[in-house]
Amino acid sequence: MEHVLAAIDASTYATSVCRYAAWAAVRLSLPVELLHVVQHPDPVTARKDLSGAIGLGVKSDLMEELVRLSRDSSRIEIGKGRVLLAAGEQMLREAGVAEVAALHRHGGVVETILEREESARLLVLGKRGVAHESAGDHIGSMIERVVRASARPVLVASRDYSEPKHIVFAYDASPAADRALERLANSPLFEGLPVTIVMAEASSETDRARLARAEAGFAPEHSVTAIMERGKAEQVIPGVVAATEDALLLMGAYGHSPIRRMILGSTTSEMVRTVKAPVLMVR
Repeated sequence: MEHVLAAIDASTYATSVCRYAAWAAVRLSLPVELLHVVQHPDPVTARKDLSGAIGLGVKSDLMEELVRLSRDSSRIEIGKGRVLLAAGEQMLREAGVAEVAALHRHGGVVETILEREESARLLVLGKRGVAHESAGDHIGSMIERVVRASARPVLVASRDYSEPKHIVFAYDASPAADRALERLANSPLFEGLPVTIVMAEASSETDRARLARAEAGFAPEHSVTAIMERGKAEQVIPGVVAATEDALLLMGAYGHSPIRRMILGSTTSEMVRTVKAPVLMVR
């Protein structure tokens, strides 16, 4: 059965993840699968980090102690996870989601999300996890890994929730952007919401024709505004989002290979990092 998959941890983003997941689930008439993953610590790695400093003779005792501490730590994390899932489920139900499945799993976060996404219509994640939530100029490393590997759209929740009432669509005529355009024009997730299509680093007649085709893909009654700017996407798009009240940014994700991204940078990562609104990415 199709559902919205929302992954939460103990970061301050958990609340907005639940609220954006509820918003999407209600508009799509879908249940929500709420996921929390406990990652197992590696006692062998910990032993290698510590044993050399205290002498070879106590390696066996140290290993046993680390295993015990790992076991205790896991029990604590499981208890925290149950509390998080219960609070998240209550929030989702209060927001109008009739069906919620709360799942507690052990393992790698990215690997578990990808395992659970098979029946998901949409993934919802926080911009940062609990380990990096105070790093305001970064995004979580998990996001790029999930978006690059996932076959599903990924909604990255901003720290503070604001119900999306206007879609800003970053359009560059790439295959990923065209897929996002098709969803934007036809999905009930965006029904009734005004759209601003933004094409940055554009000035030619070819660009103008592509933008016109994108605008023509909507039904006549849909409120659509098209903007074409010469400036860099990293400056133009955040400016439009900031000037648009209750915006959600929609864009194609990671159009270049990882190697090219290392050389040229990634517009996708820059948008997620700098924009203060939720960002929905379509591969």
